[in-house]
Amino acid sequence: MNTKVLKTLEYNKIIEQLVSKTSSKMGKELSSSLVPYCDLATINNKQKETSQAATMILRRGSLALGGLKDIRASIKRLFIGGDLSQIELLNIGELLRVAKQVKAYAKSAKDTNTANNLDIIYGLFDAIELINPLYKEITRCIISEEEISDDASRELYNIRRQMKISNGKIKEHLNKIITSSTYKTMLQDPIITLRNDRYCVPVKQEYRGSFRGMIHDQSASGSTLFIEPISVVELNNKIKELFTKEKQEIEKILADLSSMCFIQKEELASNMKILTEIDFIFAKGELSIALNGTEPIFNDDKYINIKKGRHPLLDKNTVVPIDIHLGKDFTTLMITGPNTGGKTVTLKTVGLLTLMGQAGLHIPAFDKSQLTIFDDIFADIGDEQSIEQSLSTFSSHMTNIIDILQNATDNSLVLFDELGAGTDPTEGAALANAILENLHSKNVLTIATTHYSELKVYALSTEGVENACCEFDVNSLRPTYRLLIGIPGKSNAFAISKRLGLTDNIIEEAKQLLEHKEIRFEDLITELEISKKTTLLEKEKALRYSREAEELKNKVDVQRDKIQKQKDKLINEAKEEAYKILNNAKDEADNIIKSMNKLRTNTDNSKEMEIHRSKLRSSISSLEKDLSTGIKRRKTTTKSPKDLKQGDTVFVSTFNQKGTVLQPPNSKGDVLVQLGIMKTKVNIKNLSYVKSNEIDYKTKVPKTKNNISSKSMSISPEIDVRGRNVDEAIGELDKFLDDAYLSHLPQITIIHGKGTGVLRAGIHTFLKRVKYVKTYRIGNYGEGDSGVTIVEFK
Repeated sequence: MNTKVLKTLEYNKIIEQLVSKTSSKMGKELSSSLVPYCDLATINNKQKETSQAATMILRRGSLALGGLKDIRASIKRLFIGGDLSQIELLNIGELLRVAKQVKAYAKSAKDTNTANNLDIIYGLFDAIELINPLYKEITRCIISEEEISDDASRELYNIRRQMKISNGKIKEHLNKIITSSTYKTMLQDPIITLRNDRYCVPVKQEYRGSFRGMIHDQSASGSTLFIEPISVVELNNKIKELFTKEKQEIEKILADLSSMCFIQKEELASNMKILTEIDFIFAKGELSIALNGTEPIFNDDKYINIKKGRHPLLDKNTVVPIDIHLGKDFTTLMITGPNTGGKTVTLKTVGLLTLMGQAGLHIPAFDKSQLTIFDDIFADIGDEQSIEQSLSTFSSHMTNIIDILQNATDNSLVLFDELGAGTDPTEGAALANAILENLHSKNVLTIATTHYSELKVYALSTEGVENACCEFDVNSLRPTYRLLIGIPGKSNAFAISKRLGLTDNIIEEAKQLLEHKEIRFEDLITELEISKKTTLLEKEKALRYSREAEELKNKVDVQRDKIQKQKDKLINEAKEEAYKILNNAKDEADNIIKSMNKLRTNTDNSKEMEIHRSKLRSSISSLEKDLSTGIKRRKTTTKSPKDLKQGDTVFVSTFNQKGTVLQPPNSKGDVLVQLGIMKTKVNIKNLSYVKSNEIDYKTKVPKTKNNISSKSMSISPEIDVRGRNVDEAIGELDKFLDDAYLSHLPQITIIHGKGTGVLRAGIHTFLKRVKYVKTYRIGNYGEGDSGVTIVEFK
């Protein structure tokens, strides 16, 4: 990409904005060096970086990278084995602090599920290595650029402790001198001062012979001598020695820290590079948000389609967005219209947005705007736009145009502002026509602005060339800055002059001077503009209706999903309630049956058994009532029977079985029904007639030994009690016989083994007392012989 066009289209100002968003010196350098790429894969990757950074910022807020220092020189010194200064080590500590901060930022996003579809950003985050031991050691030892902590080493702590003690002794001794009446007249001031790192007192010049000590300095006037009293020389010497030891110990501490950094030099270099890249990428994200930018879609079809694009350097609240497309139906776009109508801004917008997109930056335009990749962009855009341009200006433009014609290819974008201006209109129009035709023949995407009517005709008569204009409101005498593709622009000179007060007779005389075909051409342009406006308004209305319809559809879909979820929830709750009721009823029935069997085994008290039967019937009736009120059944076309009489066969929906009516319905609608061995009251709402010849596979009762009902599918036809004693076996067998009989099994097999025969005898004695057992026998050959007993139910 030629550097001239970057300046012409003010790409450098976009880079300045990007640089201002970075935090580090390295990030600013990386941003400053950003130029457009020409490889599709690279551009898409860079755009993805920007999109992910902008997404992360919008979800989690800006990433703070303040304090990230440039440690490149320190890294180089480490690689050659050199020691680092206190400031350099402090900067490395800052780098490690920022790395830790970035890791925490990344973790918080993951913890809140905001890290989806951010693979590039998280690839960088994950590549950062936390070097906590080094970070802790640097922060423990170094307080600031000038101060090392007393706790940096035990030796340094002891040295500074001794210095503190020695300083105290000197000050104590000197305080005695400056407060002594003996020395009061000799001293210029009663103070203690430092000269050449040694403690002194200010002595008057005339007492230099009377005050014993070493002279270290004198005042500018010479009237005061700064003398170290002889009595503190030894203490001062000791402090001087301690100062030297302190310096040596600090150098040792810094050397040890440098050695730690040397071990981690590869990781430090990698972290610095990654953090610089993160700083740069997040600056792109911040710029995207500031510009209300979107990620453009790049294509290989040499097609541009910018939707509501804005010039990024103009106020986004006042600039009028443009819609512009180029490359599909036409390769050359001719923009005409009055001055200050937005033609030049349109040119710069297309060029600058293309440069930004190819640099991996988002563009201020609607989502899914399309751009194509250019090897180079050429622009001839000048600041002067009037017909009074001098020959030198024309020559300058022509030199630039010649360079463009020599270098432009079918993979270039060419932008001309006021092509052919600055010379005789007739010659200028002819030159402009020939230049555009040359580029058009080479299939170069070209956008040009002009005032020449001849170029409007060229666009109308040439395939692949299209007219466009920047709309102008004649009533307000102001441009609207909207770009209308397909309509050539008008100068609007007559209309503007009339609005400004020029008399009608002068305007009419001017019109008479124009050729008839020129007037007709301008009238045709007016009709086209009106038609275009009408079409655009209708299109906008249709789009608005389409969006409203889509919003309504989405609302309906959401509401439908909500209703379905509520429905599913209610059904699940009903099923859970039904299962709970059934399980409770089954448990209670099992307990009552066990009690009845014990009564049958131990006594013939029929009255007590009848009490338990009544209790069982009451439980089943209660179950039926709970099911009928607790679960909202789906309505069916089956009607409840009305005139039931004793002996009628009915289907009981709550038990999924057929039964026989024993008593007609009472005043509450409850009917006494025989269900197998059970008698129960069922509400008439849960009954329906069953014809004698009606076949229902769900309720069909087995007629032969080989038939079993659907309910019996879950009951095994045999029980194995081998290894139990008689009492244990009968306990298990009691419940098994009840379940098998209620499940309508015709017969069951008891496996008790041969053994001594005691278990078999006990089981046979028990079977004699079970009233619903019809017969029982020892197994035949092939059935298990004497090791099994076959039981047949009534």
